[in-house]
Amino acid sequence: MPSDSNAWRLFSNRLEFDFAHYHYVELETSESKIDKALDHWRAATIAALGANSGSADATSAPWRTADELYATIDAIQATNPPSWQTDIFEFCLRDARLVLEQQLQNPEFATQFQAAPYRQFDSTGDRVFSNVMSGDLVWRIADDIAEDPTTHGSMVVPVVSGLDKTTVSVVTGHQEYHPYYISAGNLTNIARRSHGDGVIPVAFLPIPKVSKRQKKRKEFKTFARQLYHMCIRLIFEPLRSGMTSPEIMRCPDGHFRRSVFMIGPVIADYPEQVWLACIVQGWCPQDLAKPDNLDNPTATRRTHGKTDCLISSYDRKTIWDSFGPFTHSFPRADIHELLAPDLLRQVIKGTFKDHLVSWINEYIHSVHPTNRALEIIEDIDHRISAVPSYPGLRWFPDGRNFAQWTGDDSKVLMKVYLAAVIDYIPIEMSQCLASFLEMCYIFQHNAITTSALKQAKEHLEDFHRYCEIFVRTGTRAHCSLPRQHALGHFITGIPEVGAANGLCSSITESRHITAMKKPWRRSSRFNALFQMLKIIVRLHKLSTLHQLFKNQGMLHGSTSMYMALTADNNWQPIEKNGEGEGDVDYDQEPEDDGRKEDVAPLGGPRFASSVSLARTRRESFSIVQKLTD
Repeated sequence: MPSDSNAWRLFSNRLEFDFAHYHYVELETSESKIDKALDHWRAATIAALGANSGSADATSAPWRTADELYATIDAIQATNPPSWQTDIFEFCLRDARLVLEQQLQNPEFATQFQAAPYRQFDSTGDRVFSNVMSGDLVWRIADDIAEDPTTHGSMVVPVVSGLDKTTVSVVTGHQEYHPYYISAGNLTNIARRSHGDGVIPVAFLPIPKVSKRQKKRKEFKTFARQLYHMCIRLIFEPLRSGMTSPEIMRCPDGHFRRSVFMIGPVIADYPEQVWLACIVQGWCPQDLAKPDNLDNPTATRRTHGKTDCLISSYDRKTIWDSFGPFTHSFPRADIHELLAPDLLRQVIKGTFKDHLVSWINEYIHSVHPTNRALEIIEDIDHRISAVPSYPGLRWFPDGRNFAQWTGDDSKVLMKVYLAAVIDYIPIEMSQCLASFLEMCYIFQHNAITTSALKQAKEHLEDFHRYCEIFVRTGTRAHCSLPRQHALGHFITGIPEVGAANGLCSSITESRHITAMKKPWRRSSRFNALFQMLKIIVRLHKLSTLHQLFKNQGMLHGSTSMYMALTADNNWQPIEKNGEGEGDVDYDQEPEDDGRKEDVAPLGGPRFASSVSLARTRRESFSIVQKLTD
């Protein structure tokens, strides 16, 4: 045995090591019982040394609590540790508060900004849900803030966030990035869906790259989960003080308001929701239904309080060694109620493309010989490709058998798919598909009323009832799937956070193009992340300055004409002094004084305007339908 002092590594002697090994490995002792054993250790030391032992009661045991024992065990390093235990991971992020401040003071959103939650009703008295501020979630938070005298009268700023791992290039070795986006929930859904600064990348989460064997290790899974939540917690850390004490924020309308931040809806696909909610794959991140019966109507909702109760009642091995969600330490935040319904991944791509379309193909193959099944599927593709040209429809020359499905492809295919397959499937399958489509079209509305939600609920019940045809025909063993189960959460989620199309993962996917793929193409491809970050920041600064110059009337007309007008003014911009031509509002329609037939100069810029031509000529498609015997 080595005689040096480090022979027992982090333990002082064999007694300490045997104590840790005996209680944690052999007995699997709970945390409370370890605390009791350590107390007995101190008591035995006091009894052995007598009353004159001084401070022996505090220092005799090597650990004061079980948490200190766990920390010692966690600090043990193997002789040849895997690379993920010694690597340094790069986490790039921006100040979330500064990003929100710049976004909120952008005058471009002056007409697409809401300072207070509201409840909207139509002419029949039905409640209308549209933007985030029209939902009940922000309304409840505003009530809580109003009850506190220190925050009474403050504006609620729900921080909508979204994350989605993406690959920018497969050819050069699967360059993967994990961006995290944020947006002020006070902006309307239109502002968030537009291709502008309604959604801004705020961080790039680190992606530990290990072998497939290492990914299956429990230690790596725990580490990756902790790294994931710790990074997201750091993103929202600059907003923590503003969640309890009001901070002054300038709004798009030019007014300054006392503002209180809150973690708002989170846009994420089901795999991301599993990580965010700290659950096991196959379970629901929002309720406690079991995987074999996810649609159990008696299942109760998940909450942080229930999770804390389970952790305190069971030992770590029984409860599954977990790391609390990032929302656990923030006020008025519960990840289980913040997960927004995802229209693209859960409905359009998930239930329709991955489930129904695949199941119908499997059914056709199961009831027909191979050659006949291929003939039927080919005829279905012919029917889809024979759809005439019509606004809102798309021509698929190869039917539904195209290489890569996009969300837009799935949306258009939904309009013609039922008519193409109705002759080859049982009536119950047709009714199942029809019920799903009716429900899906309701969820896609920009504004959804309570009556529409009741209709969607009825269609959902019909869909679940008719969906059993796939089980009876042997196509499926069961239909208890997380993405289909999530359809029920649309009924309860839309009244909470507004219409689903304003919190859809298609927003983050479209943002990938401008925030990820284009900056990556402009980089040198080597250690591209830092270059991409500089490009993103520069683009955002130029976009903000461009909007400022535009609002000041400094970008009217062509560059050469504007320079000619400012030549006599020492190249300084022409100021609006309230006299003559400088006082003209170019965006305002001329006043109607009743003389409609008079011809007079219209209000507008007093210099030559410019005409921007299309970069490429418009292509004319000629659809040639091939007729076969």
